[in-house]
Amino acid sequence: MHYHSEGKIPQKRHTQFRQPNGTLYSEELFSTEGFHDKYSILYHINPPTRITQVGDPIDVAPVKASNKELKHRCLNGFKVAPVDDYLESRKVVLFNNDCRMSLAAPKTGTRDYYFKNADCDEVIFIHKGSGTLQSNYGILKFSYGDYVVVPRGTIYQISFDTEDNRLLIVESTAPITTPQRYRSEYGQLMEHSPFCERDIVKPTLPEPIDERGNFKFFIKKKDKLYPYEYLDHPFDVVGWDGYHYPYIFSIHNFEPITGRVHQPPPVHQTFDTKGFVICSFVPRLYDYHPLSIPAPYFHSNIDSDEVLYYVDGDFMSRKHVEQGMITLHPGGIPHGPHPGTIEKSIGAKGTEELAVMVDTFSPLFMTKDAVSIEDPSYYKSWLD
Repeated sequence: MHYHSEGKIPQKRHTQFRQPNGTLYSEELFSTEGFHDKYSILYHINPPTRITQVGDPIDVAPVKASNKELKHRCLNGFKVAPVDDYLESRKVVLFNNDCRMSLAAPKTGTRDYYFKNADCDEVIFIHKGSGTLQSNYGILKFSYGDYVVVPRGTIYQISFDTEDNRLLIVESTAPITTPQRYRSEYGQLMEHSPFCERDIVKPTLPEPIDERGNFKFFIKKKDKLYPYEYLDHPFDVVGWDGYHYPYIFSIHNFEPITGRVHQPPPVHQTFDTKGFVICSFVPRLYDYHPLSIPAPYFHSNIDSDEVLYYVDGDFMSRKHVEQGMITLHPGGIPHGPHPGTIEKSIGAKGTEELAVMVDTFSPLFMTKDAVSIEDPSYYKSWLD
């Protein structure tokens, strides 16, 4: 992301920065990929290292349901039952070595603990609900349609305004960035990008919390949750600056790229990683060539698995679409519009569809939680 600062910081890094009582603030350098990628520097009232207790790790590694992956799949995401706790509500449904895709319907957030994902960057897509994510970098208010991007190592709590919430959570073992082709050599989003820096919501740092106690953490590392307790409140930060911090981008601020004929899926790309891309399908005008066919062509995505998460609106190339539905079209076999939808699309002027697409460059595996919400007949849905 882009350079940002919040709160009080010294004029020069790694120099004396004293509290009103004369003691030094604790400077914490948070770096990624060693010292070769994004970093931020945070200033704490207390040292961020005072651990009082470490519990036994809890195994949270996803388990694949079978090795039979070359098959079109459909999951009814809203069948995932609501759960009180935020972490317990996260159900991994698809995964590989690069990513985890989870569905969640939390009734509450993380009221009595703090969470740190030390394995992965997270993109939390807000399908239903609103609330607040508070981290050591500050406060972010989120609502329907927001991508909440949380880089690995961020300490956060999440709360919701009501009990009616639906989330799609995508975890990446590699850093999540904006697409390289939309950034200049200086990192600025260029004029042809479908969004710009003004669309990025950055955290606002509140007054620091200088408290001692037994602050409970869950830290995820190597697919295990480690219970920790710290002496000092994690939100005792008085200031920070850098490029590593959580932020929000709303799918409603993605400006679609259209053309005379059907545009390929990369024009919808919103986020990039080494192992997959995330795309946003938003309301837009259709193609305007006099003989254009708005429905997409049949596609053999031989080198990637395509996942579509349906958010809202009528998806013109599919039949029987429901909110929260996930389709998986694996690399190796063609997929495309359902029978009758190609002719039906001709002459249409636009669409109000809203969907999130994840294209992975390695095959995805289903979990038992996915099998429990699968429509097993979906692969036959192209029969007339």
